[in-house]
Amino acid sequence: MKLLKCIIQPHKLEQVKDALNAIGIKGMTVTEVKGYGRQRGHKEIYRGLEYNIFFLPKIQIEVVIEDNLLDEAVKVVVENARTGNIGDGKVFVMDVANAIRIRTGEEGLDAL
Repeated sequence: MKLLKCIIQPHKLEQVKDALNAIGIKGMTVTEVKGYGRQRGHKEIYRGLEYNIFFLPKIQIEVVIEDNLLDEAVKVVVENARTGNIGDGKVFVMDVANAIRIRTGEEGLDAL
């Protein structure tokens, strides 16, 4: 099993979610996060004062998938989250040793 941790632009969430659902990935965890990379934030003017905004809003999607879906899932996320601009995000892939469904005690792929 693999854990995909995807950091994407907030306005791309529905598009990525629908694309993952289309390939059979039904469950995911979504978190609103803030961060920066090469963008280094931006400046905003509010009531005549200039503010440096370093941490930009992003969405983090976490989904555990079967190994055989990994390449397709990564491809789907990258294609649907890409705008071509700096700040599109990242996809991290990590190994998952085990998963346990709390309600039933099922383990491994059965827990997904």
